[in-house]
Amino acid sequence: MNARTPMIGLALGSGSARGWAHIGVIEALAEINIHPSIVCGTSIGALVGAAQAVGELQSLRDWVLTIGLQDIIRLMDFSPSSGGLIQGNRLLEFFNDKYADVAIETLSTPYAAVATELASGREVWLREGSLMNAVRASIAMPGLFSPMQVDGRWLVDGGLVNPVPVSVCRALGAEIIIAVNLNGDLVGHRSQIPKALDVDANKAAETAGTLEKIMSAFPDQVKNMAQQYFIDNFNSSKDAPGYFDILSGSINIMQDLITRSRMAGDPPDLILSPRLSHIGLLEFNRAEEAIEEGRRCVRQALPRLQEIVGCRL
Repeated sequence: MNARTPMIGLALGSGSARGWAHIGVIEALAEINIHPSIVCGTSIGALVGAAQAVGELQSLRDWVLTIGLQDIIRLMDFSPSSGGLIQGNRLLEFFNDKYADVAIETLSTPYAAVATELASGREVWLREGSLMNAVRASIAMPGLFSPMQVDGRWLVDGGLVNPVPVSVCRALGAEIIIAVNLNGDLVGHRSQIPKALDVDANKAAETAGTLEKIMSAFPDQVKNMAQQYFIDNFNSSKDAPGYFDILSGSINIMQDLITRSRMAGDPPDLILSPRLSHIGLLEFNRAEEAIEEGRRCVRQALPRLQEIVGCRL
């Protein structure tokens, strides 16, 4: 009698534009006959995980490889009064046009998106209802994308509480968990943002209250590290940190600390950590580089994958 195939869970972490690396990871795993039974994602990981769960990963790949700076700009509906620089409706409408929305509970592959309840700071696992709404809530990075209201609760990016959702995969029944951490090499690197996507000072100032509110909830350790980060990386001979430097740098520090803490207490069987610090917060037009780095990361981990999954290489 053949041994039962273990339930493999794939935990796709947050990381904004670096998240296209998840596509390369999933493709490379499939090539060695590793197909996850459970997919959980946070932020951009929720988006790519949703495409995998509905069987549209190839379609997503084809699209992201065509994205240029002007395409990104067209999808951005700047609206500081909505609680973020980008309201996100155009992005959501675009995905609704390309991919039919489905109820999460009807998916053949168990799926969950992680978000954060803004009022309480509690972790929220979105496992039923509109798949598109779950993705939109999970990607609502504070200060950038406006919050999403789901079932009467205002939700923001799940990376604030669970950047790499190993615990969610385990709760859904995964016996072997492969985690993809997109933020492992970011702390200490200055944020990059395409000049064409930068926002003017007035819009950034209008959103400063949102950022200040978010930062006030961070532990002192995060705030102290953020302060030291800017002291170390910016001096009188360098440009002062801009809005996106402060926003992304602070969130990178926070997510790195949370990821290390959570995975120390609940470690996956394998952590894949693509090297992506050269790709900036909104550089979604660099998908080819990110996808290839995701594939490279899997190739590098082949011996460990063979050991834990028993795949034939």
